[in-house]
Amino acid sequence: MLDGENNALQTSTRKHGTIRIALARSPPAAYHWLRWTGHTLSKRSLLASSLALSLLLLSIANEIPMTISPLKPRFVGLTGLPRSGSTLLSQLLAQHPGIHCDGASSPLCNMLLGIRRMVSDDTFFLAQLDSTFDASYGHLASAMRGFLQSWHHDAQSSVVVDKNRAWLHAIELLLHIEPEARLIVCLRELGQIYGSIEAQHQRTILVDFIDHLADFDRFGRADMLFAKDKVIGAPLISIHAVPDLPKRVQERLYFVRFEDLMDQPIACLSHLYSWLGLPPREIDLESLTIGPQESDSHYRMKFLHRQSARLVKPAPHEIPVRIQKQIETAYAWFYQTYYPKPA
Repeated sequence: MLDGENNALQTSTRKHGTIRIALARSPPAAYHWLRWTGHTLSKRSLLASSLALSLLLLSIANEIPMTISPLKPRFVGLTGLPRSGSTLLSQLLAQHPGIHCDGASSPLCNMLLGIRRMVSDDTFFLAQLDSTFDASYGHLASAMRGFLQSWHHDAQSSVVVDKNRAWLHAIELLLHIEPEARLIVCLRELGQIYGSIEAQHQRTILVDFIDHLADFDRFGRADMLFAKDKVIGAPLISIHAVPDLPKRVQERLYFVRFEDLMDQPIACLSHLYSWLGLPPREIDLESLTIGPQESDSHYRMKFLHRQSARLVKPAPHEIPVRIQKQIETAYAWFYQTYYPKPA
């Protein structure tokens, strides 16, 4: 088959986005069979070229091995600290035609972690590990990989972005399932994260937090928010553990500071597109498409996920000096790594 014909066939199948015919399993036989069929059709002049092409495709499907595989998009997890621009970044990424990102927090990571916990206590699976470990473990890996890849089965783009703060905690599990996955990690100056949460609490002070922090004073509430199992402290632990990860894992992480995204949105997005292997894309920051609204009542209206038709830089929050000093002292490693003071 001529290269041009081969390109035409593959282009034709890709247009439908459903199947790709693989000739690699028996290239010599497939090549000569197609060549003979094409010659016969041409010699007898039985069909027009367009019909001949259709017959060739049907013949391939019936006579030679075929692999049916959807074009798999690259999986990218969106994670990081709360109140650090993940909702905004989701909205901005969704403006690119090569990215599928619905913006809502996804249950996918939680479900994969749940599968691991469940199967680790399943007596039938544990019994199989005794006699057929490799096969049984392979079944589990294949099933979890299929679950992850099928979750966004309707995505028609080359990159799919899935938002969940737990992805950084589960990065090694994710890469075991999907070795080509990547993570975007959202960061923000810690005092401003606390300030954002406290300001929203003051606006909704008649409603308690989901973990009942309303009765604390401001210093006590700040201390609780940074606890290892709370909304700021839990993802901070995962960020603190990043230097302990193997280099090949760290190379899968891309950190975005909220302040940089606000001050230099075009430059940040351009660099991020390049890291994702996507072509450049101009975005009108004064006319942004607004996606589906994420639920806020689930978080007792303390963590809003509002989208806007234009990029608006928020005013800085005023933080009590004692609280700001306590944060900077307790998390000096964070400032040294991600917010170093100029020399």
